[in-house]
Amino acid sequence: QVHLVESGGGSVQPGGSLRLSCVASGGISEINVMGWYRQAPGKQRELVAYIARGFTHYADSVKGRFTISRDNAETVHLQMNSLKPEDTAVYYCTAQTWTTYWGQGTQVTVSS
Repeated sequence: QVHLVESGGGSVQPGGSLRLSCVASGGISEINVMGWYRQAPGKQRELVAYIARGFTHYADSVKGRFTISRDNAETVHLQMNSLKPEDTAVYYCTAQTWTTYWGQGTQVTVSS
């Protein structure tokens, strides 16, 4: 059983930056992939980025602005630069073993 805790969300003006972090506990050695999803009000949850064995993948909407990184087996970050109002959403950390675990989510609001 993997438990995920996110931090780093908040409110920022357009063009600003935020750094999300996610710390995993329990079953860490079984994690193959860690990533971030987001869900905006009235929209479906969508993949933002993931990292697996050093390979990274980004949604087209965030390429060149967001960077995913993994410090160690426990921690993954999402550096978000040049934020836009359309980035406003609840961001969820995920960890994949034989199943996918989800964090509780952290709110990111981009507004002037």
